[in-house]
Amino acid sequence: MKIMFGVPASAGRRLKAELQTRRQSLWEISIGTTREAEEAVVEALGAILNRAVSSYFDLKTGRSTVSAFCEQRPAATVRKDVYAALKRIKDCGLNFGPGRINIARVRRKDWAESWKRHFKPIEISDALLIKPSWSKRKPRKGQIVVVLDPGLGFGTGQHPTTAFCLHELVRCGKLRANRSFLDIGTGSGILAIAAAKLGYSPVHALDCDPDAVRVARGNARVNRVHKKLRITRRDLAQLPIPPQKQYDLICANLISPLLLAERRRIVARLKRGGMLVLAGILKSEFSRIHKTFAGLGLKLAATQTENEWRSGSFCYARENSAANFE
Repeated sequence: MKIMFGVPASAGRRLKAELQTRRQSLWEISIGTTREAEEAVVEALGAILNRAVSSYFDLKTGRSTVSAFCEQRPAATVRKDVYAALKRIKDCGLNFGPGRINIARVRRKDWAESWKRHFKPIEISDALLIKPSWSKRKPRKGQIVVVLDPGLGFGTGQHPTTAFCLHELVRCGKLRANRSFLDIGTGSGILAIAAAKLGYSPVHALDCDPDAVRVARGNARVNRVHKKLRITRRDLAQLPIPPQKQYDLICANLISPLLLAERRRIVARLKRGGMLVLAGILKSEFSRIHKTFAGLGLKLAATQTENEWRSGSFCYARENSAANFE
C-alpha cells in the first residue's frame, strides 16, 4: 500500500485536497448594521483586526454590511471583542441595528468577485481618478490615474478620511511645484502614489507593518512610480527627535490615540509654512485632537466632517488664515 505523509494514500489525497482548499479560501468576518453606525463599526472592526475593512449599503434592505477578510481563522476572542465594541458604539448614542456577527470561510474567487461588485472608481475633483485594474473608466482630460486593487488588509481610498487626505494632496499640490510629502502609516501606499503622480518630490512613506510595506511597494510598481518615492518599514514611536528631514505636507491617517501619543514626533517633521493633515478621527474625538495640536503652535486651516468622521489640516498659527475645506 502506497504511503503519503505517513498516512494511507487515500487519506493523503484527502489531506492534499484540504490543504489546497485552505490555500484557495479566506475567512470573512461580517457584521450587519445600519447606515448610521456603518463608519463607526468599520473603525471598530479595523482596530480589532488591525486591517482595513470594507462596507457596502444594500438599497433593497436598507442595511449595511461591514466585512474584513483574513488568511487565517480569526482568534476565538474576536467575536467577544466585536460585541464589546458594539456596546461602546451604542453607548455613544448610535443605533447599530442587528449587529449580527458572522465568521465563515469563503473562496478567494467569491471574495474577488464581491470586491468587483462593490469597489468602484472614485474621483478627487478633476485632478485624480482612482480605479481598480478591471475598471474600464476613462480619465477626464488632464486627470491623473492611480490604479489600485483592493487587498486583504489595506485601504483603497473609499473611506472618507482617506478621501479628505487625497483632496488635500490635490489642493496643496496646486500651491507650489515640487513640494515634499511624508505619508505616516501608508497602508496600501495610495497617498504616496498619488503624491508622486501629482508631482510632489521627494515623496517618503512609512509603515510599521511589513505586509503594508510590501503591498505599498507593489502598488507603486504597478503605477510606475516606484523610482519616484521611498517606502520604508518604520515605527512612528521610534522616529528620532529632532528629525533628519522636514516636509511641506504630511498626512497622518491614524487612530486618535496614536496621533495624541506621537504628536511631537509628527509636528517636528513639518516645515514652517507646511501643512499637516490629520485623519482617522471620530467626530467625538476631534476637539481633543484640535486642542492638543493647537498647544504645539498649530491652527486648523481646513476641515471636513462626513458621517461619524472629522478630518483636519493644520498649519503653524502665524502662517496662513483659517479656511473651510470645500
